[in-house]
Amino acid sequence: MIFAMGVLPMVLLVLGFPIFIVLLSGATLALVLHMNVPLTAIQQNLFGSLNSPGLLAVPYFIFAGELMSRGTVSQRLVDFVGSMVGRVPGSLGVTTVGTATMFGAISGSSAASVASVGKVMQPAMTRDGYPAAFSAGMITSVSAIGIVIPPSIPMIVYGASAEASIPRLYAAGVVPGLILAAALAVYIMIRARAGGFGSGASLSLRRFAQAGLRAAWALGAPVIVLGGIYGGVFSPTEAAAVACAYALFVTRFVYRELGWRDILDAAIGTVFFTAQVLIIIAVAGLFSWILTVNQVPQALVSWIAAQEMTAWQFLLLVNIVLLVVGCFMDPLSAILLLTPLLIPIVEAFGIDKVHFGIVMTLNLAIGLFTPPFGINIFVAQSVLKMRTPDIYRGVLPFFWIFVAVLLLITYLPSITLWGMELFLF
Repeated sequence: MIFAMGVLPMVLLVLGFPIFIVLLSGATLALVLHMNVPLTAIQQNLFGSLNSPGLLAVPYFIFAGELMSRGTVSQRLVDFVGSMVGRVPGSLGVTTVGTATMFGAISGSSAASVASVGKVMQPAMTRDGYPAAFSAGMITSVSAIGIVIPPSIPMIVYGASAEASIPRLYAAGVVPGLILAAALAVYIMIRARAGGFGSGASLSLRRFAQAGLRAAWALGAPVIVLGGIYGGVFSPTEAAAVACAYALFVTRFVYRELGWRDILDAAIGTVFFTAQVLIIIAVAGLFSWILTVNQVPQALVSWIAAQEMTAWQFLLLVNIVLLVVGCFMDPLSAILLLTPLLIPIVEAFGIDKVHFGIVMTLNLAIGLFTPPFGINIFVAQSVLKMRTPDIYRGVLPFFWIFVAVLLLITYLPSITLWGMELFLF
């Protein structure tokens, strides 16, 4: 059983097999060799893992993000944020942070934010004298806010896996996301002042009004979606469907940037990406079922109890493990694989599942821009046309800022819980 569920998956992962093959191979081998159950259990658990209403929101949010990431939405957001920043050190960098945060609130995708924001901001920062590695590291890392700020696809998957409230997760993610954005902006201003680069145009009420009008329809997406969820108008799944309709209306009939062929291409891209997500969810459900049937989570709880570990020590251990896991696995795969193992321990320590979900999401957001397999790095390499070692060097200071905020959020749960109470009025 240890070989089937532990050694074999690790070997296949190192060899570069897709994560669903890794999990399916280990689960099937364990089922055939070590469990006296019919093989029909494989199909039953694969399909049963997808039988969650919350997962219906995933393709809707992906499609909405696909639509909004095309055209001039990112440029409109950049102009709007830039009109509010004014003449401060590192104004373009601060604008990048604000735009990535807003774009994350529209698309819920970190990779889409890297591509869309990077195309607009990298040339502007180069002209303004920003070091290439610094600007590339900034774009690559700050875009990870996209999965912390709601609507977040990893939060939907975590909520379905941990049986946690998705609206509560969304509400709890707002304040940590804003704290993270503020910390990044402060660092950029300090770094820009020390380097003597990057001060933008003076504040202008006329410029702000013009940029606000141009971006008004784009800014309406998170307002409608999150306002509807927090106000109790509709569920997260219904909100995702509303986001699709709104994105289609804005991009096709208001901005008139997408033709029906472009919309079809976005739909095709959504189908492929949704299939990749759902097959991982299905196989991870089978893998988790085998672990649960063989009482692996219970054994872990007993082992933790035998170590006389406190809650803060457990959270520190989890942070270290998740930071390492995030270097090798994408957030969705890591959430699906580890949540069934960790939730029983979390409950045993009396840790709030919503708070733990934010900690887990922030951990795995860091993994999006850490080597060797951070997806943001590969997207940035393609979009920015830069060498991977230069991007690695650029993300390092931002990594430490993310870790500092992670520790703050981990050990001050009142931050997330206060945000949850604030927005779920």
